Amino acid sequence: MPRPTILLVDDVPENIDVLNGILKDRYKIKVALNGTKALEIAKAGIPPDLILLDIMMPGMDGYEVCRRLKSDFATRRIPVIFVTAMDDIDDEARGFELGAVDYITKPVSPAIVQARVETQLALYDRSRMLENRVRQRTAELNESRLQIIQRLGRAAEYKDNETGLHVVRMSHYSKLIGLAAGMSEDEAELLLNAAPMHDIGKIGIPDRILQKSGELDVADWEIMRRHPEIGAEILGEHSSELLNLARQVALTHHEMWNGQGYPEGLKGEEIPLAGRIVTLADVFDALTTERPYKKAWTVEKTLEFIQKKSGVIFDPWLVEVFLGIVPQILEIKERYREEVPAE
Repeated sequence: MPRPTILLVDDVPENIDVLNGILKDRYKIKVALNGTKALEIAKAGIPPDLILLDIMMPGMDGYEVCRRLKSDFATRRIPVIFVTAMDDIDDEARGFELGAVDYITKPVSPAIVQARVETQLALYDRSRMLENRVRQRTAELNESRLQIIQRLGRAAEYKDNETGLHVVRMSHYSKLIGLAAGMSEDEAELLLNAAPMHDIGKIGIPDRILQKSGELDVADWEIMRRHPEIGAEILGEHSSELLNLARQVALTHHEMWNGQGYPEGLKGEEIPLAGRIVTLADVFDALTTERPYKKAWTVEKTLEFIQKKSGVIFDPWLVEVFLGIVPQILEIKERYREEVPAE
């Protein structure tokens, strides 16, 4: 196990020598003779595990060094122990207010230095361990949430002779399109999680319509066209950002750029961006995938269709964005391809 690294900061070399002599046998030591150099070392490469910081230094004093360390995301968690000849209570209070974890007065006692350093390193190790556990647990919860959402989407897809991989592919397509269209990583990840619920409203459509082998008549289409509203009703109004986006996607993914879609006949940018993205992702996957009632289109034929319907079904700008990321789209298509049943 590597030895912890301690950064010693003092403008007096003799003070550095004293601390180094106390700590060098157990720890890796780095040295800075001024505040500027201390900040450079703290930010370069792997940060130190602990900083022993003098207060009274020319130029940038220890208080300012501590303030800058604590204001920088990369260094704010590093424990800082002030080592100084100042012993006024107000001085100690100011140090703690800036984020220091301890205070050692000069001349230093080797036993006190070793004990304080050992204690703060142990606390820092425990803090990092807990943070890693929280991070791991959060990742597990996010993965579980995505799995639940995808299975909820599959419930609707199976009623409509789709496969569960459809919601996986189209949700990843949606994320790629979102990123290419300027969404942040967090926004695109949210869309990835919301997109699988786009057709959840099909749960409320009778099987006799969803599984009808022939063309739907006018009455059947009237019922079928209700599934976006049913989906919005199922998802409901909620404080959850994810469920609100899922509701928006469910309600608007059959709207068309020219205003001829449903259920509300929204036109152009009246349609939320997430709905426009999911429309494009959903149609691409539906056309390029074989189903019991149809053969899969080639990618080339599908791209021609998308370009032809630019400004009709699809947002023209998003079509251009989509065409620019076709290689990444095809990687997703291959990664989650349908298994061909054995003859």
